[in-house]
Amino acid sequence: MLVGGVDVGSTQTKAVVMDDRRRVLGRSLIDTGGIVTAAAENAFQLAVADAGVERSDVVYVVGTGYGRYRVTFGDTQVTEISCHARGGQYLFPKTRTVLDIGGQDTKAIKIGPEGQVLDFSMNDKCAAGTGRFLGAAAMALDIPLGELGALALAAKNPVKITTTCTVFAETEIINWLARGKKVEDVLMGVHQAIATRSISLLRRVGVEDELTFTGGVTRNIAMVQILGEMLETHLNVSEEAHYMGAIGASLFALEKAMTGAAGAVEAMTVGARLDSTRAAAGDCEVCPELPDRKFGDAQERLAKPSELIQIGRMREGVKS
Repeated sequence: MLVGGVDVGSTQTKAVVMDDRRRVLGRSLIDTGGIVTAAAENAFQLAVADAGVERSDVVYVVGTGYGRYRVTFGDTQVTEISCHARGGQYLFPKTRTVLDIGGQDTKAIKIGPEGQVLDFSMNDKCAAGTGRFLGAAAMALDIPLGELGALALAAKNPVKITTTCTVFAETEIINWLARGKKVEDVLMGVHQAIATRSISLLRRVGVEDELTFTGGVTRNIAMVQILGEMLETHLNVSEEAHYMGAIGASLFALEKAMTGAAGAVEAMTVGARLDSTRAAAGDCEVCPELPDRKFGDAQERLAKPSELIQIGRMREGVKS
């Protein structure tokens, strides 16, 4: 029996095909782009092809992520909060805290021994301090996103970045460079600012061992190292971390296909709380005050699809 999970993020869409032994048989990762339904469909088709099976062999599909309701071919939806919790515990069974840094959201999740969500906290205003902030830094410096981490680790005298606002990031970075600061010192400041914001979210839910780091930013070696040093703990990081939401969605799909339950009620009505948090966030309190042309230019830059995160082939299957 085969099941699938499709994680539609704000920047990238991931899909996984899993068998009834909880082995990942196929996966895919593509840019989400402007047509979310198409991204979900294309990612799923690529994962099916990667698994070497027919689409009709996949008996149940769960959609998750920012665009989970746009997975129109899915059988049900589960929040990325629950999916990252379930995926984190699947890869690291002793996980009790999950930090997910995505393209637009950063989430700190406290989970129980069965992978259930006990509490969570997320950035509730904008994309400040998320993967999008790193993307803005990469564009401002004209450096591939995948090279930021290694370059940041060469820093000797990191600067202090006073804002994590993505729209203002380019201005502050350029100002530091104009003052003669080295690129690596500025980048380390960027990483430290994001880490500080992420840790503040973790402290809201309480940091308990073990801490598992998920999302595309796990591929940034500087972020992994800085978070570990600031938290004074070891972070669980898997090569599957970018696919964590899709893996968790597949686990929910498998549970549903086998028992009809799908763990079906998310703890603490996670779905309603997540939707409520996003709905209540409202507009940015700072960005609309920018001059119209500058704000428009910044938004246009940020809307460009990312081409900087490369797809890496991962091992066939993961032992639970």
